[in-house]
Amino acid sequence: MAQALGQPNSPVVEMRDITKRFGPVLANDRVSLDLWPGEIHAVLGENGAGKTTLMNVLAGMYQPDSGTIRIAGEPVRLDSPAAALRRGIGAVYQHFTLVPNLSILENVALGAEGGFVLDLAPAEAKVASMLADFGLDVSPRTEIRHLALGQRQRVEIIKVLLRGGRVLLLDEPTSVLTPGEVQSLLDLLRRLRDQGVAVVLITHKLGEALAVSDRVTILRAGRNAGDLGPDVMSGADRESVRARIIAQMFGSSPAAETDDSSMDHLPSVIPTPPRVIPTKEESRRPSRRRPEEPRFLADARHDRGAPAAARDEPTSETLLSLRNISTLGDRGAPALHDLSLDLLRGEVFGIAGVDGNGQKELGEVIAGQRPVTSGRVLLEGADITNRGVAAATRLGIGYVTDDRLHEGSVAESSVADNVALKSIGRKPFSNGFWLNRRAMEQQARRLIAEFDVKTPGPHTPIGMLSGGNIQKLLLARELALEPKVLVCNKPTTGLDLRTTQFVIRSLREQANAGNVVVLIASELDELIEISDRIGVMYSGQLVAVMPRAEADPETLGHLMLGGARRPRKASA
Repeated sequence: MAQALGQPNSPVVEMRDITKRFGPVLANDRVSLDLWPGEIHAVLGENGAGKTTLMNVLAGMYQPDSGTIRIAGEPVRLDSPAAALRRGIGAVYQHFTLVPNLSILENVALGAEGGFVLDLAPAEAKVASMLADFGLDVSPRTEIRHLALGQRQRVEIIKVLLRGGRVLLLDEPTSVLTPGEVQSLLDLLRRLRDQGVAVVLITHKLGEALAVSDRVTILRAGRNAGDLGPDVMSGADRESVRARIIAQMFGSSPAAETDDSSMDHLPSVIPTPPRVIPTKEESRRPSRRRPEEPRFLADARHDRGAPAAARDEPTSETLLSLRNISTLGDRGAPALHDLSLDLLRGEVFGIAGVDGNGQKELGEVIAGQRPVTSGRVLLEGADITNRGVAAATRLGIGYVTDDRLHEGSVAESSVADNVALKSIGRKPFSNGFWLNRRAMEQQARRLIAEFDVKTPGPHTPIGMLSGGNIQKLLLARELALEPKVLVCNKPTTGLDLRTTQFVIRSLREQANAGNVVVLIASELDELIEISDRIGVMYSGQLVAVMPRAEADPETLGHLMLGGARRPRKASA
């Protein structure tokens, strides 16, 4: 059982002048933070601001280079997650730590103190009670693999609380949840706050933070940039608080950063001109990124319309066609069933769906990363079915994965090595016998500058960078290859407002140059804002394709859960 924490009139946790460095990267620079019982405390900041590092210090994952931590007024050294949990501090991360083939009860008991033999009987009644309190109508004996992501997240929270946790650290907790699950989680956090738990919420979604937070701390470049207490959070109007947070986060006025100060709604920063179909000669020319075009008013946007999901015969607008595609998932079960689709020059094609319904496999089929069991993939009329990643890359298909660190990059290798990774065997990086390190470094420096990547230099291991800066590098690497078709799987997940705008702007420019962008995303507002057409995946099939003008979150959410397409209401 965790020891007693602080009194209600004093902080439960005091962090003072915390400094943490990873080689040349200064992640936290004398950061201070107080956590109070019975409060939800949001920690905000752009990518690379040091939020996750600070929480990992408090969770015992990292030890600070300098600074002090007090719990209930007592100086402590948290040299492991177990030590932090003994003090009542537990963390729930974006990627869950549960064992899929074990039950809820076994996962909760796993790693608990008390020896090697698990005595599950005494804990079962308590786990069952908490499952009911948390709105989970499942048995403690249910295996984790049978739970949805939102249910798994609640099990992670139960695991922390049952071990005596009174300080709950949540890192981007809504990034993997559906809109309904997000609302359920926010309601749960309010209940925990009312029970005296101190909740720390690390998020890039300002709307969610404003909806539940009693206190906000803003970090910028590894340092404290601002603090808003309960008097401000409850007393000022929401828009003024939003504007103040953005100004402190980015070091400038909100108007200088965006026309819309919301972090959880994509600003209208990219114009969508009427489609211009390139000639065959123009389509063979390398695409070039256009300079940033002026912003425009929302009511002046063009709706570019949409054809059906697939035509019997591709037209001159069609760049890539999928014909009756079926494929298997990682475990050998069918993942796509007889799917057909035409992707048109100059469009962003958005794909919505609850995770596990075939979106990822569809992206991998287009990128040549996953073989098909039947059907054909046609690029400009040429059959490229099952020719593999190397051929797809050579022919002009790029892919940005949602797994930045494990699939998209080599964490221990330098930025320069990762930038050249997909073209390492070609000029100018290689002549077939030896690597041109100078060319690799020059390319890395160019992309670092062009994409505003925050890194000490091209020789820094990419794993030392923040998630947002890694994402910018992966996108830069793909765009440098000038792809005709670019598949992006959740490219803005966990990114701050400014980086999200930059990524979306880059994708829009790619489409405006006559290429195709396939955007797989979980943020429905984002999909609606940038996409020309949106397809909805359910159970391995493309159940609907609609132009942007017909899409709204309610309609998409209904289809994502297996609902039928509703007829459009006649306009008055």
